[in-house]
Amino acid sequence: MPLSEKVRVEIYVPDLPVQTYQDLLESLEQEFTHTFGGSTVVRGLRGSYLSRLGSAMRDRVNLIYSDLPLSLQGDRELISHYADYIRDATFAALNEEAVLVAVIEVYHAQV
Repeated sequence: MPLSEKVRVEIYVPDLPVQTYQDLLESLEQEFTHTFGGSTVVRGLRGSYLSRLGSAMRDRVNLIYSDLPLSLQGDRELISHYADYIRDATFAALNEEAVLVAVIEVYHAQV
């Protein structure tokens, strides 16, 4: 069974009962769905991180991701610019110390 290389873009959005956070998640879902054909949202994950002051912080996060029909090796610059764009837009929309956008290679089994 042949494998198809993709690039997964993941964004970790704090799970807060604030409309801005919910609106951002909805906007990202629409962006990924219309641009790349789909997205997945995993809600209510438990996370932890070190704040800038060095304190251990626990929080709940939502993960949204989409698989892009690109190659990390062949399209690295384009993917890097897109990840920066998504990070900057997400950071601008939220009142957060940091925003995590992850990019990883994934392979889909093709039929």
